[in-house]
Amino acid sequence: MSRQFHVSRRVFLASTILAGAALARPSLAAGTTSQRVMNSAKWLDGSAPEHEIGQTFGLAWPPGFLQARTSLRATGDDGGGIPVQSWNAAFWPDGSVKWTGHALPSGVTTDRVRIEPGRPSPSESPISVTRIAAGWTVQNAGIAWTLSPGSDAIVQSAVKDGRLLVGPVRLKALMASSPEGDGRRPLEPVIDRVTVEQSGPVRAVIRLDGRHAAKAPHLPVIVRLYFHAGSKAVRIVHSFTNDLDPQAHFLSGIGIAADVPLSGEAYDRHVRIALGKERLFAEAARPLTGLRRDSGREVRSAQVAGRAVPFTEMKREVRDLLHAIPVWNDFRLLQHSANGFVLQKRTGEGHAWIGADEGRRAPGFASVSSPAGGAALSMRYFWQRHPSALEIDRLGGDVTTLTGWLWSPDAEPMDMRSYRGVMGMEEYGAQNDGLDITYEDYEPGWDSAVGIARTSELTLWALPETPKSTEIVAMATVGSEPPRLLAESESLHASGVFGNWHLPERSTPVRQVIETQLANLVDFYAGEVDRRSWYGFWNHGDVMHTYDVDRHQWRYDIGGFAWDNSELSTDLWLWYQALRTGDAGTFRLAEAMTRHTSEVDVYHLGRFAGFGTRHGVQHFSDSSKQPRISTSIYRRMFYYLTCDERTGDLMRALLGSSERLLDVEIGRKVPGRVSVQLPPRHVEMSFGTVWSSLAANWLTEWERTGDRKWRDRIVAGMESIGAMPNGWLTGSAAYNLDTRRFVLNDKVNVSHLNAVFGAVELNSELLQLLEVPRYREAWLDYCRFYNAPPAQFEARYGEAKLPFNLREGHSRLTAFAASTLDDPQLAERAAQEFFSGQAGLGTVDHDPRISLADGLVEWPGVSTNAAAQWGLAAIQNLALIPDALDDAFVQRTRMRS
Repeated sequence: MSRQFHVSRRVFLASTILAGAALARPSLAAGTTSQRVMNSAKWLDGSAPEHEIGQTFGLAWPPGFLQARTSLRATGDDGGGIPVQSWNAAFWPDGSVKWTGHALPSGVTTDRVRIEPGRPSPSESPISVTRIAAGWTVQNAGIAWTLSPGSDAIVQSAVKDGRLLVGPVRLKALMASSPEGDGRRPLEPVIDRVTVEQSGPVRAVIRLDGRHAAKAPHLPVIVRLYFHAGSKAVRIVHSFTNDLDPQAHFLSGIGIAADVPLSGEAYDRHVRIALGKERLFAEAARPLTGLRRDSGREVRSAQVAGRAVPFTEMKREVRDLLHAIPVWNDFRLLQHSANGFVLQKRTGEGHAWIGADEGRRAPGFASVSSPAGGAALSMRYFWQRHPSALEIDRLGGDVTTLTGWLWSPDAEPMDMRSYRGVMGMEEYGAQNDGLDITYEDYEPGWDSAVGIARTSELTLWALPETPKSTEIVAMATVGSEPPRLLAESESLHASGVFGNWHLPERSTPVRQVIETQLANLVDFYAGEVDRRSWYGFWNHGDVMHTYDVDRHQWRYDIGGFAWDNSELSTDLWLWYQALRTGDAGTFRLAEAMTRHTSEVDVYHLGRFAGFGTRHGVQHFSDSSKQPRISTSIYRRMFYYLTCDERTGDLMRALLGSSERLLDVEIGRKVPGRVSVQLPPRHVEMSFGTVWSSLAANWLTEWERTGDRKWRDRIVAGMESIGAMPNGWLTGSAAYNLDTRRFVLNDKVNVSHLNAVFGAVELNSELLQLLEVPRYREAWLDYCRFYNAPPAQFEARYGEAKLPFNLREGHSRLTAFAASTLDDPQLAERAAQEFFSGQAGLGTVDHDPRISLADGLVEWPGVSTNAAAQWGLAAIQNLALIPDALDDAFVQRTRMRS
């Protein structure tokens, strides 16, 4: 692979952090690998958890430090070896490794894990994956998990010492013919294919592709099973795509069900359901406590603890009347809102449900077991993604079924119809009128939910016995909020990844002010998620777009002002803040957003596949379908930090989305746009909102695979933009889908949106990775002149400058030019632009939040557009022009005083 990389000063100095000594590296000589390089990850919540089921995380490396075939070892705080399974996840242009993935076994107790070149420590109980006639067997922690295609089972069986603990574990789905639930029927899922993606020794990953129905609509599903050495649990990642006709089909239940064979008497059959962090519902099918006659202290103690009841110690007056004690067979935990659950039980079908408990937010954990074994199931985001449920059927029977419902069949069916009618908007003129008043880009038939998806995470344990209550609580905690090892911010920054950002630093008054506002702003949005209940199966992870100060309410019901759908790069703002701080709350807010925006806001099949939907009342309701919403620039950080295979799939699926532009005219309502006739295989394409969004997909694939095809595709676009007389200020041009080049023109067409969907962040990386001189000049000119005074702009481009929008957010473009060109005047201008607050959020030296009645909070003047762009500008300006920010802030303070 030829060298296309320019070593920046930041990467050059980074070696002192990673290697522990100053290593001068003026070039990237092939084969250069420092044996002293060490990288590290620490627990997101600060220290090692008491219980965890295995870890997977990513680490970044500076260019030239790590070669593709270098073995890596893991060590803990004491220097002792930890078994590790490592792989290369991305490469620098010179062929050296940019990102590595690492898997650790369960039970890691060290607070920090270090990775460095060396021979990995062997696993004491390695995983093995074996091909058998019917499929595959995964051997781990003494349990044999069998998987095979051709049925509805994602797991056929889990066997320990010849005893069946769990199985089969099946896909479940129910369909109704009306939103009221009429004609409800079960579907017949099938797993078509099983693929082994990793086979140990520390981690095994099995992918299962299938459908929830044999005939259309299919509700296609991908399930991944994750096994970590030493763990009795399997992590389940369930991803389904909606292909239902919203007028005819209403999904009324979807989830997984595990059959659990239980042996022994009904009084030795136990159910455990987590109702809170420390609150546990623990009962037996046939209770021996609270009876009119005392069964005996040892009997009662054994049953409460989940041990085998000593029958011979049971008092005769109870033993002789056991048949008269009802057997409670069925239990259900219904979480149909974010703020309330009910727990019910009954003796069997045809009999009444009895209320057993109520509460606010259940963690989403249940287990069934006898002293001879059982199973437990946990669902992440259980209350956040209501309506969800956990069900236990036939606890007193030969086979008990433990079901996790991602959408509860006891709730109303899923209604994916549009929230509105056509309202006379059949033609573009009326549709533009609607856009003018409600900011909604509506068009009949384009407000479709067909093709959106949702990924859910569950954990299944095979239990050799009934766990102790303390173990149950720990398992429930792991399932609801999994502990996570995360690359340390210092290591990430030193590696030179993700462009321009810096670690938090509060050494001057202005840096203190900006860092405080960054933290407060994230805290405000995290609080709004809960205060405003931005929850629900399809909503969780997103935030609202614009606030209505008159109603003291976000504009949840006003056209294009409702759900944000990544508008103006909210995802990127949160991820950069998470990168630089390592803060758990910020990371989890960004993680939930990525899970949402990459699935729900993007189409995965159908005519819009590869595009996302602009902001709206429903996540799919706006008719503007755009690559700027689906772009990989919003997903890459989560993918590389966590090595999440599903996110990797989603980014790879976008590689051909440029072809969709031939069928979906995304600028169709712009006056004169539809009448423009282009040559075959040409489309009109903006440089920022479209090309940069697509180029981020190609960049990610190039660095993941090293395939120069994707690099060449990017370079072709860069060269053709650089050839434009007005460079990036051209704004857009006809694009040849075969040559991957733009058609030359000399217009000036500036959109305030062109750079705010990841183009700034993408270009900071492209200019680091690729030497295309004319493109570099074109981008630097755009950075210099977007916010330039009108006279300077007119002198350069010969046209009067229009009043460009988002001046505050675009200050980071000026800062980029200032830093790159080492221009103190530009740096001063950038700082002034940032502090101007023009068309932005504004920087304040206090916490502006106002408390309202009932615990509500407002941030005056806030919108998510402004928050995201201020956050990105603050982070990048701190990295690029910190001294200029200091000077401008001092002048600003003096003027005010």
